[in-house]
Amino acid sequence: MTRILIKALIPFFLLLNCNCSGQTPKMVGGGCEGCEAIFEFGEKSLIPIDTLPGFDSSSPKLKLTGTVFQSDGKTPASGVILYVYHTDRTGIYPKKGNETGWGRRHGYLRGWIKTDESGQYAFFTFRPAAYPDGSEPEHIHLTVKEPDKNEYYLDDFMFEDDLILTQQKRALLPNRGGSGIGSPKQENGILTFHRDITLGLHIPDYE
Repeated sequence: MTRILIKALIPFFLLLNCNCSGQTPKMVGGGCEGCEAIFEFGEKSLIPIDTLPGFDSSSPKLKLTGTVFQSDGKTPASGVILYVYHTDRTGIYPKKGNETGWGRRHGYLRGWIKTDESGQYAFFTFRPAAYPDGSEPEHIHLTVKEPDKNEYYLDDFMFEDDLILTQQKRALLPNRGGSGIGSPKQENGILTFHRDITLGLHIPDYE
């Protein structure tokens, strides 16, 4: 009798554990090593502005700012998290020795914001240096997390006047979210890098 009951219940348990829609959540953006770091802000309450460590003591001081738009390129996107990290003025990702998670690779020069209804963002930091071997232009890594999609990376912030940023390197850039190359302008004593971001632009599998 017990065996008969178990056999009768097996289809019921299989039904409970199945994906009845036959579909799995679609991932966008392709592979993204280290993008999980976008969730490592801990207890911090995210707002549209963040100041990275070293801003007060390092130069040239830099403000990254702009508007995050929905995929139509016109409607401001709210509730979007942006995560940035970069090297110091010697071209390394500095660490204090107590880092956890992706901080062990990204270092402590990193920050997070969340857009409000205006879609605007601002990071206060400083201009990083290229890697000591000169293999890559100066850059600031950028990851995005939309409320209804997985996290994915966007083109790095790069600098128009960087001699390492050759035409060959520019041609290889996918322009994810739009071009990341800019020419910071002096505004109120600080270099201001303006970059608008269009969600989904040149992002694989984006709908």
